[in-house]
Order: sequence, then structure tokens, then C-alpha cells
Amino acid sequence: MKITGVRTHVLGTPWRNLTIVEVLTDEGISGLGEVRMLNHTDALHAYLEEAAPRHIIGSDPFDVESLVHRMMRHDYARPGEIAMSALAIVEIACWDIKGKALGLPVYKLLGGPVRDRILAYANGWYQVERTPEEFHDAARKVVERGYRALKLDPFGAGMFELDAEETARSIALVEAVRAAVGPDVDILIEMHGRFNAATAIRIANLLEPYRPGWIEEPVPPENLKALAKVAAHTDIPIATGERLHTRYDWRELFELQAADILQTDITHSGGLLEGKKLAGAAETHYLLMAPHNVGGTISTAANLHLAATTVNFKIQEHFNDFADSFVKECAPGLPEVVDGYFALPDGPGLGVRLDHEALAAHPRVRVDFNLFADGWERRQALRS
Repeated sequence: MKITGVRTHVLGTPWRNLTIVEVLTDEGISGLGEVRMLNHTDALHAYLEEAAPRHIIGSDPFDVESLVHRMMRHDYARPGEIAMSALAIVEIACWDIKGKALGLPVYKLLGGPVRDRILAYANGWYQVERTPEEFHDAARKVVERGYRALKLDPFGAGMFELDAEETARSIALVEAVRAAVGPDVDILIEMHGRFNAATAIRIANLLEPYRPGWIEEPVPPENLKALAKVAAHTDIPIATGERLHTRYDWRELFELQAADILQTDITHSGGLLEGKKLAGAAETHYLLMAPHNVGGTISTAANLHLAATTVNFKIQEHFNDFADSFVKECAPGLPEVVDGYFALPDGPGLGVRLDHEALAAHPRVRVDFNLFADGWERRQALRS
């Protein structure tokens, strides 16, 4: 079997454009991959246009190790987010092809399942006014939907520091969410790399009474010693990793023991096999995996197959029950979250298919999503 083409589509929403690839083969079997590129969609498509004839077309989709090696090394340049995202979505599509060709779900090809359901947490649910009352009511709806965990960034447009007024407002939002969901639902605190180490430590201390399951990316991702400083000054678990794009980026984090939960985004870091390798390295350090996932049903399905086979898996992020639920119509087949868990996908390959008619109803939009702009949490980033 040989790859004969790479076809791209863009699914548009008010705050994210999802690039979907169909990898085509000479045996008529195609595979799907998907990634959300934050404001870099054109760059991704340009890279794919160059990479397809050089590295992809003519390849055997079963030979993913060779594909990964060529795309990471044969261009000589150090691969970053764009190259590793392009590689990831093609690599995931190859696993989809392999599963379809063999009549097996991808998790059977990755070592087989170690669990029969996958714990999920909700994100994208707090598209409301930034007040305790609004966050309280929105959090109640998440619990009513069956989730036993949810994540929020309560810090507005904060960057580096947070003044006394904004600090009090942010903590009040977390307090309101805890009151809404009760003591047994896990609250996960996203920081989006906003703070310097001193501010992150101060805020972590203020958050401790609300028992967050983790604080995520408390400092920007470039300086892992700063992350280690935060970890040394709080008892709250540290989660990070969505902006680490190659297996080599993790070495210093392991050496510093700077985090407890790894949040690799498999759609930005080379795909499923790279995620599997990272999970193995993490297990040797007794670290848990909670992959970052801001995509639609295709990338969510890929994550579920990884989670099914990963012993040290913790929990899976999911947006699409509360943010742009129409994306589920464009690639149907993913199990729904029931009582806080996904069932394992049961079809061959990833277990989802592309609905071209539904996809055409949601074309690419002009998006400028800025996590450091006032009101970003409303997930309305359309440009005029």
C-alpha cells in the first residue's frame, strides 16, 4: 500500500480553525488526522504542501517510524510546532488507515487496552460573564451533564503579575465553582503560562483551600527551571506540556522533576507513536499522562486510542460538549461522555468518519484568538 495524496480541509468555529487531513492510498483506503493551529493555519498548510511530495506521497502508511524519522531529520531544520503538527496529523491518519485495512481499532495496534472506559474532563464551558454567579451556574451545568472533572482559567488577561483586585476576582471564581460542584468533583486550574514564578507560587497558595487537582502551565514553557521553582513551593500537582513539541523537549523536565502530569498534545508533537514513547518515559519517572486536546472528534478519537493503551493515563480533556458542539456532526462516530467517561471507540481505525456535507456548512473563518486579551474566555475571536 502506498500513499497517493494528502487532502486538506478546514472546519471553522468562532475561535478555532480545525485543519483536517485525508491521507489517500492506492488501495482506496483513506485515513483522517486533525489539529487546531492557533493563528498558524496558513503556515501549516504551506508546510504540508512542501512536505507531501518530499516525505509523504509514495510512503507505506504502515511504516510510521520511517515517516517520523524523515520528517524530523531529513529537512535538517530543528522541527517546531508547525512541522511536528503536520507530521502528527499525517501520522495519525496512517494509524487510521492501518486499522481500517486490518479491521481493528487503533488501540489494538498500540498494544491493546488496559482499561474499558476513559475518564474525561470538560473545558470550554465557561463562556459567560466573568462573575462568580455566572461561573457557578455554568459549572453546575457541567456536573449535570455527568462530568466529574472540569477545567477553567479564571485569570482574565493576566500576564506575568496579577494585581490585588484581579487576584481576588480570580480566586472568587474558583470559590464559586467549588461551591457549585461540591467536594467530590475535580477542579483543574489552567494558568496558560501567564505568570512569573513568584506570582504563580503566591496564587497557588491562595488556591490550596479549594483543592485543585492541578495547576497547569503556571509559567511560560521556555524556562523549565522556573517551573521547577513553582513545583518546589506548592503541594498542588503541576501539569504542563502542550507547548513541548518533540521528545527531546522533555529531557530537562524529567531531570528537574518539574511536573507531575504530562500534557503532551499528540496533534502538535508527532502523533500517536511519539505519544506512546513519551508515556513510556513518563512511567519510568512515575508521572501521569493527561494529553492536551483542543480539537474536534478526530483528534479526540486519536487521544482515546492512546489513553486506552496507556497504563499511566490520568484523564482526557474534551471541549466539544460545551464549545461548538456542531463539530461532532462533521466527523461522527466518537462515543459520547456518559457519567464522566468515554467508552472505547469500537470501529476500525480511529472509529470516526468525515461528513463532507456537514463540514462544508462550517467553512474556515477569520480568527484572531488571543489568550491575553480581555474577554478571551467567551471564545468569540472573529475578525472583521
